[in-house]
Amino acid sequence: MAVTTTKRNVFARLSILSGNVLQAAGILAACFSVRATRAAASPAIAFSEMVLAWILLYFSAHGISHWMVGRAVGIDFRVYTIGGTGNPAAWPSGIRWIFEHLPFFGVQTEKGSMEKASPRAKAVMWSAGVTSSAVVPTLSVFLAWRFGIPGSGWFLLFALGWAVATLASNWTSRTGDYSKARRALSGA
Repeated sequence: MAVTTTKRNVFARLSILSGNVLQAAGILAACFSVRATRAAASPAIAFSEMVLAWILLYFSAHGISHWMVGRAVGIDFRVYTIGGTGNPAAWPSGIRWIFEHLPFFGVQTEKGSMEKASPRAKAVMWSAGVTSSAVVPTLSVFLAWRFGIPGSGWFLLFALGWAVATLASNWTSRTGDYSKARRALSGA
């Protein structure tokens, strides 16, 4: 049996501008997709549009949320990274390999900026990514449910469960963003 490391598998690096443009495009495409659910020609297309929006938001909200909140509290960033999950231990062994190879956005902070930032600023920046990964995609499914999209109720239950599992696994993981936020607040 192969041993899985906790180091993130990085496939590419992008400038902050390029990363922001790609993630903003993913978020915008998700918004159009949610809106398209209302005018879809069939229930299957509407359901597919809803799932597409959820996926786009799941992959596009995390990194840019770190960046937006970090910039708001005075933290500077170097580059975006695209790579597997930064928290592989949170995934069951059956799907861990998949999540180590999916294209998640991460963002690297400027070391000097992080050293100057207050513990609270660091904690808020670290918490922003995983919180948005759980909340934003779930809100898109909630909207689809409010629009009356067939199957959206069941998918909303799935999305809520996924969000709770995302938050819980990140909270309990030593490598998760919430753990980083707690360490920042405790001065570790």
